[in-house]
Amino acid sequence: MKKSLLTLLIIFAFSLTLHSQTPCSGGMAGIYPCNGITLQDYISASDMNAAEAQDSWGWTDPMDGKEYAIVALDNGTAFVDISTPTNIRYLGRMNSHSGGSNLWRDVKTYNNHAFVVSEVTSDGMQVFDLTRLRGLSTSPTGGASRIFSEDAFLFIGDGGSNDGRAHNIVINEDSGFAYIVGVNRSSNSGDGPIFVDISTPTSPTIVGEYGPSDYFHDAQVVTYDGPDSDYTGREIMIGCNENNMVIVDVTNKSNPTNISTIAYSNVNYTHQGWFTDDKRFFLVGDELDEDNTGIPTRTIVFDLNDLDNPSLHYTYSGPTSAIDHNGYVRGNRFYLANYSAGIRIIRIDGLYDATPSMTEINYFDTFPTNNNASFNGVWNIYPYFESGNLVVSGFGNVSVNGDGGLFILKDPLYDNTDPTAICQNITVTLDRLTGTTSIVATDLDNGSTDDFGIVNRTITNGQTTFTCDDVGQTFNVTLTVEDDYGNESSCVAQVTVEAETTAYNGASWSNGTPSVGSNAKISADYTTSTDGGSIDACTCEVDSGRTLTISGGDYLNITQDITVNGNLIVDHQGSVVQTDDSATTTNNGTINVNLTTPNLASRDFMVLGSPMTGETRESVWASAFLVLEANTANFVPHPDVAAMFPGAENFADDNNDFWSEVVTGAATPGEG
Repeated sequence: MKKSLLTLLIIFAFSLTLHSQTPCSGGMAGIYPCNGITLQDYISASDMNAAEAQDSWGWTDPMDGKEYAIVALDNGTAFVDISTPTNIRYLGRMNSHSGGSNLWRDVKTYNNHAFVVSEVTSDGMQVFDLTRLRGLSTSPTGGASRIFSEDAFLFIGDGGSNDGRAHNIVINEDSGFAYIVGVNRSSNSGDGPIFVDISTPTSPTIVGEYGPSDYFHDAQVVTYDGPDSDYTGREIMIGCNENNMVIVDVTNKSNPTNISTIAYSNVNYTHQGWFTDDKRFFLVGDELDEDNTGIPTRTIVFDLNDLDNPSLHYTYSGPTSAIDHNGYVRGNRFYLANYSAGIRIIRIDGLYDATPSMTEINYFDTFPTNNNASFNGVWNIYPYFESGNLVVSGFGNVSVNGDGGLFILKDPLYDNTDPTAICQNITVTLDRLTGTTSIVATDLDNGSTDDFGIVNRTITNGQTTFTCDDVGQTFNVTLTVEDDYGNESSCVAQVTVEAETTAYNGASWSNGTPSVGSNAKISADYTTSTDGGSIDACTCEVDSGRTLTISGGDYLNITQDITVNGNLIVDHQGSVVQTDDSATTTNNGTINVNLTTPNLASRDFMVLGSPMTGETRESVWASAFLVLEANTANFVPHPDVAAMFPGAENFADDNNDFWSEVVTGAATPGEG
């Protein structure tokens, strides 16, 4: 941000005025315009003995779960116990290391310590042990504030002009490294970031730098677990560098390497950005485009599916002309500090749709005067407390010292509890005409619950469309339910597939003429030549005591299984076809295939299809002179034929073991 610092008005006060919780009702929370956000409590900058509040962060004490707001001020850093968010307690402040005051002070936390930098010359990096806040009484306010000393200090200069100052600090809590950006060092003419080992918080050590390079105004550093597998496990920095965005592999602190750089149109000041939780997208704010060009609040979204080739994915335009400052992602929400328009909470799950979108759902305007493109209002929002408490800090009116300060806000519908997914097993029936059926998520839901309601149900694993090939099988399908805050839960349902039965009763079919999705059930004698013609179906069953006759020239065309509990007669030149290689025919009754052959003279022969399972030479070819069956595994083309007739079909076996005589008993189906 850019503005002129006014003379600090020191207000001495010895008691903090507490504000009761103020819900948002009718678009207002007291004097503040709002949508769905409750004001829980507030403390002014003057109560913290400062002219203005700037950055902020949060700390949860691992010992008791208490929550603390850490507020960067123009002249120091304040600590506020917000564990009772409607009755927050100011605990005191740590003064600027140099005693100076400036427009930029930033803070982050790691391992129960706060790390603070500012643009005050010689302020360096201050370290404060946050466990010192345990058990403290409430501090007097203003000039009587409790004063904390720093626990460690790192001078980050090396003799350059404005030595020892920095604009911001970034911490990768997974690795234990801090990245100080906007540092003025003689060794780094471009003011690139320096790398600090803070694994022992009170003994920070500079271990490297990325420079000379462009000035990094702000950044995010992660141990990468996103969609680009080339960089899994690497430490990746995404830097906002005033006029572009830079992606750097900083795993090797002595040899950081640039991965890619991307710019965008209408660049004014590339300020700050944040990954979505899955590392797919990176949301960037340009701090000066609203003021310089008159456009509404703009958020630029980059697709980082491939870190080597980032691309512009979507541009969001907000409802006001206010300047955007810091923005952070948690779950399916983007929390934006939007200066004079207050905080804006924007749903971002629409970024994954075919037509991307972002939708504002809540806001709280700490500067009711206007929503102009000015540096009034909110500087920062910290949205990561498990309680849902939102830490919001800022200037108030840029022309007034001592206002602004710290707001503790909350969405009364905040939800950090996963829903309960409850599945039901179902049986689905194929459509008779199309031979298919599909399921949707609601088909599987058997009353899933959530504290504030389920907003989305999806099938996240398993088959959703079924055909005749699936009849008789059971499939595991995963249902995932999601609440408004993106909390998810899943369960597995079993889906069994069946064909729609249509039964022949002697005059008509009970559920229409069989088709590709039907189970054709013969409940009365049926002859294709007289009772309705050939049959196409998914499956077929013949009832006990009933006869299905396939007349010559007609067919029974079945995709899957045939079950004969009565009689199946296939007349000469009638056909029975099962198109699925895994289909079976179950014969619990009688199957006869009638074949009329021409008269054969002695030594004449015919090649016929093999009998069905269970038939014998005696029952099918009782009077035949010779019955042979082919053993295809034994067939090897005769090499002499191949040599004499190159390229010709070769039906001669190499050693005459392809055919063998069936003297008596069964012939092998598929080989006779």
